[in-house]
Amino acid sequence: MANASASSSVQAAVVTAPSMPVPQNQVSVLKHPRIPTAAPGMVEYQNPDHEQLMKRLRPAPSVEEVTYPTPRQQAWSLDDLPRTVALTMHQGSTVTSMDFHPSHHTLLLVGSVNGEITLWELGMRERLVSKPFKIWEMSTCSMPFQALMVNDIAISVSRVTWSPDGNFVGVAFSKHLIHLYAYPGSNDLIQRLEIDAHVGGVNDLAFAHPNKQLCIVTCGDDKLIKVWDSMTGQKLFNFEGHDAPVYSICPRSKENIQFIFSTAVNGKIKAWLYDNMGSRVDYDAPGHCCTTMLYSADGSRLFSCGTSKDGESFLVEWNESEGAIKRTYVGFRKKLAGVVSFDTTQNHFLAAGEDSQIKFWDMDAINLLTFTDVDGGLPSLPRVRFNKEGNLLAVTTADNGFKILANAVGLRSLRAIETSSFDPLRTPIVSAAIKASGSSAVPNAGPVSCKVESSSPVRPSPILNGVDPLGRTVEKPRVVDDAIDKIKPWQLAEIVDPAQCRLVTLPDSTDTSSKVVRLLYTNSAVGILALGSNGVQKLWKWPRNEQNPSAKATANVVPQHWQPNSGLLMTNDVTGVNLEEAVPCIALSKNDSYVMSATGGKVSLFNMTTFKVMTTFMSPPPASTFLAFHPQDNNIIAIGMEDSTIHIYNVRVDEVKSKLKGHQKQITGLAFSTSLNILVSSGADARLCVWSIDTWEKRKSVAIQIPAGKAPTGDTRVHFHSDQIHMLVVHETQLAIYDASKMERVRQWIPQDVLPAPISYATYSCNSQSIYATFCDGNLGVFDADSLRLRCRIASSVYLSQAILKGNQAVYPLVVAAHPMEANQFAIGLSNGSVKVMEPTESEGKWGVSPPVDNGVLNGRTTSSSTTSKSHS
Repeated sequence: MANASASSSVQAAVVTAPSMPVPQNQVSVLKHPRIPTAAPGMVEYQNPDHEQLMKRLRPAPSVEEVTYPTPRQQAWSLDDLPRTVALTMHQGSTVTSMDFHPSHHTLLLVGSVNGEITLWELGMRERLVSKPFKIWEMSTCSMPFQALMVNDIAISVSRVTWSPDGNFVGVAFSKHLIHLYAYPGSNDLIQRLEIDAHVGGVNDLAFAHPNKQLCIVTCGDDKLIKVWDSMTGQKLFNFEGHDAPVYSICPRSKENIQFIFSTAVNGKIKAWLYDNMGSRVDYDAPGHCCTTMLYSADGSRLFSCGTSKDGESFLVEWNESEGAIKRTYVGFRKKLAGVVSFDTTQNHFLAAGEDSQIKFWDMDAINLLTFTDVDGGLPSLPRVRFNKEGNLLAVTTADNGFKILANAVGLRSLRAIETSSFDPLRTPIVSAAIKASGSSAVPNAGPVSCKVESSSPVRPSPILNGVDPLGRTVEKPRVVDDAIDKIKPWQLAEIVDPAQCRLVTLPDSTDTSSKVVRLLYTNSAVGILALGSNGVQKLWKWPRNEQNPSAKATANVVPQHWQPNSGLLMTNDVTGVNLEEAVPCIALSKNDSYVMSATGGKVSLFNMTTFKVMTTFMSPPPASTFLAFHPQDNNIIAIGMEDSTIHIYNVRVDEVKSKLKGHQKQITGLAFSTSLNILVSSGADARLCVWSIDTWEKRKSVAIQIPAGKAPTGDTRVHFHSDQIHMLVVHETQLAIYDASKMERVRQWIPQDVLPAPISYATYSCNSQSIYATFCDGNLGVFDADSLRLRCRIASSVYLSQAILKGNQAVYPLVVAAHPMEANQFAIGLSNGSVKVMEPTESEGKWGVSPPVDNGVLNGRTTSSSTTSKSHS
């Protein structure tokens, strides 16, 4: 904007669509119109009809064009700024976007680099809902996107935002898609729209109300801005004119004029009306850089912040009516790769994250007001987001989480929620008005360091409920007094009757001659795939109906045993195989198009639609014992073998590229971490090996610690946490959490108390907040994933009939699978061939709650506790 040519300085070219009448005292919002060249699909608007329309709508010169508030008479204080660290939360993946609910001011929406979105209730320190990235309906997506997804590329969240009324959530992703969810006010997000919006990345998403109609505005790498009907998903407008990818958008309504500012990665700023008549302005952002534009809360002032290619950052206020910079703020120090994030609050303050600090300015003064390092742990360019009241500030951290900063009012609001039961539908959060401090503000005061001292009463305790910093989900000060704890004592949730949960038995699943030895949900969550000990795979799919409009797996509806019209079975090669000794293995491609499995014989690749064998490979001996797709390339498969080696196999060229040697017994588990760029293997020798994905060299080998008196035999399995750093290690003698970056054990749980039997299987829930474990006596356990403390026990009487319970043959779960989208749903495969899907009752909503710590004793009963330790090898 600063470089707009003076020769083009004419009356603002603001024209509204015919359906949007303009008041006679219309304020001139935008100046310096650009005369566009004619382009296909664009209307040439500099014509006689347009000029007549401009003359008719153009108001007489007015001094009212843009007025700014007079200097405030109120007294302001640094105490009004949220600078005290109230919470430290662990998201599990690098946070890329955050947005507070417009009216429930402690509800925070978070998007992550792994594609997951999470809704947090900060007062309760609780994840209300998590939605991992999934393609809802691949068949409706464009062919370029489908081709892209064949290679299973990583998808991250580029933007999450609430609609102005808080009833909808918009999500933009790094490739093509946007998702729209409805938020009914409960602990749920309901799928509404999936739109293949742009070719390449969708860089920003916002809501707007042109003509009083809620719309979604998006921009992307394809240099376009698009407007979508939020009810139907229909594209309403397509704005062309940028010659570089569009980085951000800022829809606005001013004096009943609806328009959109857009900024491109080359620093070009344009403005659009909802009329398909081209851009009305063409400005340059300071530094010709990636820039974000924001208005103050009352809409009276316009700011932008961006970072140039050489790392120089600019924070400015615009004179909106003149298209010129009114004020440039100073205080940025370092040249850093990336783009500075900023936000505004209370119509008075600006905040930006830079140099691993949060910096604050008074809107009316160019000099830095104050800064804080929030006790450390920030990335070089932390993202920042205020709540609407300005009493809470969310700040991203370097360790895949975020911190919540608060002022005194914000701290009180968090504590008020914590000490009461939270119901978003029935309990509106009333925010106290911010009181003016008695001390006067000093606009040009020098920077003030805001590091909270360790003796501060508001500094959070580094250990909460027995969770040390390596494994914690939340840090928070304990503000609920003992009296409240005694009123509501913690109890282990024990489910012993089918009426205490939701349960469905999959039809045609009971085959006593074949155990369910492997179990998977499809990645789209519409089905379950079971591999029997006889080498036959069965697939169940949920129907789409009134009871189940999403067609996702649910315990409320019985699924259908699905087979192709040919009646073909997916049967593994078992020629010459002793099924009693065979080790079955299975893996599903990320797009659910094919499944790879083996039962002691050759590995078969099946088409999931036709059940036909596409190819077979890896003829024994040795037999394959574990299969895992490479996370970045579906053609590369890691295959664990019974001779203790791991083969890195390329399906496309039918060739073993590498053979990894490090175990002494057969391979029983494989897991990739894209964050650490490693493959972790586990074997029947009770060892873990770490391999570089780049070179396939062994980095480390660690023996798991077997409890005294137990033999180091049996399967050892590994599952990565969603943060791709922490790892669950499962052995019949224990559950253990490891930090895979160091291969150190940080926590261990050994069967005890109400769960004394050996562990048959365990896995993370989809949001990595829970661990579902099955036991050889038929019990199921739900554990807190960070502390390994038992939250809920489910007895075999819940899912087995009395006849089976009294029978001579012991029936118990051999495997458990977690629903890929619903964190509280899981399925178990039993030794009698049946498959059960389980969910908590709708009234409960989850499997128990995490126990507090009180000298290891809860309600007079010792908890099933875990040990915290570090082990090296």
